[in-house]
Amino acid sequence: MTSPLLVLASASPRRNELLRQLGVTFQVVPGEVAEIVSESISPAEICQINAYRKARAVAKHYPDAVVLGADTLVCLDRSVFGKPADLNQAFSMLSMLQSQTHEVITGVCLLHLRDRRQRAFAASTRVKFRPLRMSEIRRYFELVDPLDKAGAYAIQEQGEMIVDTVEGSFTNVIGLPLERVAEELTAWGFELEVRGRDSGGAFSHNSPP
Repeated sequence: MTSPLLVLASASPRRNELLRQLGVTFQVVPGEVAEIVSESISPAEICQINAYRKARAVAKHYPDAVVLGADTLVCLDRSVFGKPADLNQAFSMLSMLQSQTHEVITGVCLLHLRDRRQRAFAASTRVKFRPLRMSEIRRYFELVDPLDKAGAYAIQEQGEMIVDTVEGSFTNVIGLPLERVAEELTAWGFELEVRGRDSGGAFSHNSPP
């Protein structure tokens, strides 16, 4: 049985690189939609809705493909952080996250429009930041561009400078929970060949068994 065409509805180079680790062939067609923000629904629901909206926008042009949309948010208590609008907002985000344990949530939607088949889920990872001085945050921003990243940081880029521990999927923090995505794609009939491992890098990485 031939696997259907897989389309990644994201312009994120990080999600592109992660999906390639599964050894599956896919096309990249960014889903250009306005992301919703709401205080009336949970961050997990927001992520799944945004993931669906991205997948749906692309699926209209690729109705016979399985389209994968994703959206990531960083949450600290009741505060939800998306991508910062500027460096001042990025600095404010890391200042709030320093010394704290926050949650990174990625919503994923798989959609086959022709077959009217859909699967949406959200994955969560707990990330604890190191205590950070203002000078350390400025130094981090000299090395990493925070403006296209939820929460103003990229755990895979100089993450040891700011992160203490990770509990859960490391790739989820980057933007795609590969373990769960692999399970879902297999259920959709894709043959995968894992080419990488979920690794926590230089800092402590505590994944549940």
